[in-house]
Amino acid sequence: MKLPFMSSVRGAAQKLINKGATAAVRKAMESMVELQQKQQQQRAAGPQPASASASQPASQPHMRDINPPPEYVAPRSTPDAAQPRAESAAPPQQDSAPASPPNPATNPTEYAQDMLNRMGIKIDLQANLQSNFSMDFGSMMNTTPAAPLPEGAKFISGSYTNHAGTRNYKLYVPSTYTGQAMPLLVMLHGCTQNPDDFAAGTQMNQVAEEMGCFVAYPEQTSGANHSKCWNWFNAIDQQHGQGEPSIIAGIAQQIIDEYPVNERQVYVAGLSAGGAMAVIVGTLYPELFAAVGVHSGLPFASAQDLPSALSAMKRGASTSRKAGNGSQPIIVFHGDNDTTVNPRNGEQVIEQRLHSHKGSPSIQSGSVPNGHRYTQTTHTKADGTPLGEHWVVHGAGHAWSGGSAHGTYTDAKGPDASREMLRFFRNVS
Repeated sequence: MKLPFMSSVRGAAQKLINKGATAAVRKAMESMVELQQKQQQQRAAGPQPASASASQPASQPHMRDINPPPEYVAPRSTPDAAQPRAESAAPPQQDSAPASPPNPATNPTEYAQDMLNRMGIKIDLQANLQSNFSMDFGSMMNTTPAAPLPEGAKFISGSYTNHAGTRNYKLYVPSTYTGQAMPLLVMLHGCTQNPDDFAAGTQMNQVAEEMGCFVAYPEQTSGANHSKCWNWFNAIDQQHGQGEPSIIAGIAQQIIDEYPVNERQVYVAGLSAGGAMAVIVGTLYPELFAAVGVHSGLPFASAQDLPSALSAMKRGASTSRKAGNGSQPIIVFHGDNDTTVNPRNGEQVIEQRLHSHKGSPSIQSGSVPNGHRYTQTTHTKADGTPLGEHWVVHGAGHAWSGGSAHGTYTDAKGPDASREMLRFFRNVS
């Protein structure tokens, strides 16, 4: 059966092959949402003849919040910053255990083929790769080993559990630590990433080594989200004491209890879905986090389900809810060529956080040698204390500005977001 949406999905698949997965998957999901809406209209119009109904595809299952997460079920492809939890349902009867999904790091072609199959796209990826394309999908999953730790530094594993679930994390302890109090930065990775990848790409550990700072990297699980995105668009994950924000705050508190952290210098930052979650965590726990860093993220509670998440990513949040009282400082980075999360979201994060601020910002422009130009807008209190910074990186896409090729979703041509965030955090404390 041929459907109008298939042409756009096939186009998305072509871009998946030629340009990378993120933008293509987002477009494919938009088409699927449109199809679901059409199916709902058809059902409202009444029953269809048997010949017609037999050709209609099954409707997409309704998404709902689940906590704790269920066992793994086959994933549906979704955009970078928006990936729903698996539906809770009884597993089908079968003779053997279900096969594990392909590993994108070790079997990138199988992973891409599995994703296309689940999107309903009948393309033999291996044949196309051999005959038409030269893209190596393994290059999309950078596996270059990161630089070794400085002598005396540690990058150790930990775990935290509360009523909302369990998450592992990694903690960087700089070599300069000898028992003295230090700041703590909690870093929330983007979709498909993990603590090691995110640390390598942002190079935050190297900057923390210089400035004397603990850095924690909570890890999202594939059980909670198939693409390991933080579930920033779920209602339960936008409430104090509930869901993933409570786990992230709990990880920070556990580290504070175990190490001599300066409790006036605890911060949270993230990329993409992690950036959106950083806004939520900072908003819900202002007594714990002194400032927030957001890279390519979205405003607080900018979506309540997958369709509204897709809309916010594409166009910006449809409504601007107030978040906080304007006293919690925030630094925002966003590329103005980001086609995954519309740059309007970066503007809305600042507007939402500083809604009560009446001062005039200062604006300055600059450029990285042989790299991107940028515009930095700074908001300050009456006494000159920094309250917010908004960095627009001109020509940059959906990637960590100033990052390293040792990790995924990085752009070395931009200003160093890691260094600027730690500099901002230190100045506002």
